[in-house]
Parts: sequence; C-alpha cells; structure tokens
Amino acid sequence: MSAEEDFKQVGAELADLGVRISRMMGSPALKDQEGKVFASLQRDGAMVFRLVRDTPEHAAALKLPGASLFDPSGRGREIKDWVVVPNSSAEEWTDLAEVALSRPR
Repeated sequence: MSAEEDFKQVGAELADLGVRISRMMGSPALKDQEGKVFASLQRDGAMVFRLVRDTPEHAAALKLPGASLFDPSGRGREIKDWVVVPNSSAEEWTDLAEVALSRPR
C-alpha cells in the first residue's frame, strides 16, 4: 500500500474512537474528538505522532529504522514530543496512533 493508503487505514481503524481525518497545514492529519491533531502524514510518506518525550512509547518509536524527532522547519528545531516514523514501519502506525490519541494534550 502507499503511505496515503496506510494513513487512511489507520484513520479507519480508529474511527470508532471518534478519530477523524482532516488537514493541518496542508497535510492529512488525524484529529481527536476535540479537534486536536495527534498524528499527521508528511509529504515524504512518513507519519508523525505526538507521543510525549520521556515515555517508553516515545523511546520505542525512536528505535524504529529511520525514525527521528520531528523538525518541521528543517533547521534543527525539533519538537521533542513528536516522532517521525517512515512508511517502512507502517505496520506500527495504528499502535502509535492509539498511544498518541491517549496522551493528554
């Protein structure tokens, strides 16, 4: 499947939890019932998740091949609560999205 198809699959799997697919700054995003973004698909086909730093899930996500902290500007200004996970680890996306959804905002 393509990254976009994988993203849509994650959204469909979490729909019963009130998750909806929307957009954030031009990118497809997953929003919770309050309309807050907790995951987003990036142009390069990776997905970024709000996992909250210093949690076991955050650390585990960073250990996935090609994963990194989210740096939306590309200038070394990482947003440390967010982790970018490439499409090569798409089988992990639903679990990571569930964790991101459950984190307090």
